[in-house]
Amino acid sequence: MAEPTASGPQRRMPAQQRQQQILDAAVKAFAEYGYSGATTDQIARLAGVSQPYVVRMFGGKHALFIAAHTYVVDRIEAMFRDAVAQRDASVSPLAALQQIYIGQLVPDPNMLKLIQHGYTMAFDPQFGPAVRNCLVRTYRLVRELTGATPEQARDFVAAGLLVNTMITLQLLEVTSDDPYAAELVQSVIDGAVPGSAN
Repeated sequence: MAEPTASGPQRRMPAQQRQQQILDAAVKAFAEYGYSGATTDQIARLAGVSQPYVVRMFGGKHALFIAAHTYVVDRIEAMFRDAVAQRDASVSPLAALQQIYIGQLVPDPNMLKLIQHGYTMAFDPQFGPAVRNCLVRTYRLVRELTGATPEQARDFVAAGLLVNTMITLQLLEVTSDDPYAAELVQSVIDGAVPGSAN
């Protein structure tokens, strides 16, 4: 936190801005350590607030994970909508989504890792509805934004899940040691996500 300036005491950060700061910290911590490994104390320290403040704002780790998961899905949806709206006329809507996925989400993978951690928690009755909704919401969004057929949207979502899995497994970091790992990564990351050229 910045030191007060000579002109007077530091202004209190608005609650909405503080909430986003905590959500950003939660995304980072949950992406790195998963639900079980991350703690509200870690998240509070990353956000520069007290642990009781995090709990007071979100009601505990369960609720914070769901909030962070929803926050990530909302951000990805906004990125997808912007990509389709701002694409060059020569780029198909599905290709525009692929470019965002590979060009922006993969290089900064915390959002994809958090989504993947969420899917592994679907057995939990508190997490299940939120993470199942994430998958269906993504599929529906691809269909609505691009006019893709059910098969094209399925292939796009399936390829995205494969990307998420490779990132979570840190497969991109071992491609120099395993030619088949390199081949798989290249076919998905450097190649076209299925359906993207349509």
